[in-house]
Amino acid sequence: MTDHDRPLSGLHIVEVSSFIASPLAGLTLSQLGAEVTRVDPVGGAADVHRWPVTADGESIYWTGLNRGKWSVTADLRSEAGQSMVQRLVTDSGPGGGILLTNQAGRSWMSHDTLAALRPDVITLELLGRTDGTPGVDYTVNAGLGFPQITGPVGIAEPVNHALPAWDVACGLYAALAISAAVRRRERTGSGAQITLPLEDTALSLAGTLGYLTEPQINGRGRVGTGNDVYGTFGTDFVTADGGRFMIVALTPRHFRDLVDLTGVGDAVAAVAKALGADFRREDDRFTHRAVLNGLIAPWFAARSTAEVEAALQNSSVLSQRYRTFDEVVADGVLSANPMFTEVDQPGIGRYLAAGLPAAFDGEHYATGPARSLGADTPRNQPAQPT
Repeated sequence: MTDHDRPLSGLHIVEVSSFIASPLAGLTLSQLGAEVTRVDPVGGAADVHRWPVTADGESIYWTGLNRGKWSVTADLRSEAGQSMVQRLVTDSGPGGGILLTNQAGRSWMSHDTLAALRPDVITLELLGRTDGTPGVDYTVNAGLGFPQITGPVGIAEPVNHALPAWDVACGLYAALAISAAVRRRERTGSGAQITLPLEDTALSLAGTLGYLTEPQINGRGRVGTGNDVYGTFGTDFVTADGGRFMIVALTPRHFRDLVDLTGVGDAVAAVAKALGADFRREDDRFTHRAVLNGLIAPWFAARSTAEVEAALQNSSVLSQRYRTFDEVVADGVLSANPMFTEVDQPGIGRYLAAGLPAAFDGEHYATGPARSLGADTPRNQPAQPT
């Protein structure tokens, strides 16, 4: 399959952005076949040297999010630089006229300004908070409630997440919104002014998943459960040699197989009778998880990690051994997954880079390496970076 067969082939998107959400949206659109030109200020935006970096100080982070994009730099404070960006957006043919940015509030690239130059323009502005004031993943998360239920039970202090989940979700929503706006433009000829606050992304998902509905309906919010999975049976167990496994029994069959595997059937039946519980029910398994954990834990504690891993492979129980990032790479997970292909990234080296997680007709769309900052500043660019 050629790049021209990708779903978004023929689209031309200008990305004026930094950090995670907006560049991730651009990367996703690029993987789907769109031609994406990232515009940075001269010398790079605030994320150009962001960690992680190589021993020589090259940003692994920046190159990872900007694979497959053109790179243009401009003096965005000058009239000439601003005019160049406007032309990149509005003079880009029938598949162009699309701006993706998290640099909101700049009148020279506002929707109204660009629409005056091209009526069918599509703009998407990623904002921080709902009211348009600045916000990032970690500040949005702090005001939402998740840090209060993250981390071990009994810790009074909030615990931040390590994965910038709202940035990731917001970036993917941005790619979806632009794709939807393009579809509407193809049908109606109309452009679109899209605003997407990071805070609204977080609030939407927290509401959809029930975290914000519980206080409204039940009069109280969710409490932290540590590594116990809320509302079902799932927790971590430690082996004799210090290995640790996450075990989840979502269905009656999962739980029955876990009980059979660990040989605690009689004890579990006795507990169920004493408590009047039915462990075929998720809520009973969750409510009485402390007792169940105590019955099951000794089986893991009496066996090595290798023994536990072998036993679990023949069971329906959902499980995974806890691994570090180093172990994931060393275990060959990347090389065995067709989503990963080798990229030779200038300044970084050769490594296995992830393509699009969704496989179209068995193919995970990949992109080439990131262009060096400003490499394509003259606008007479060829067709598509490879």
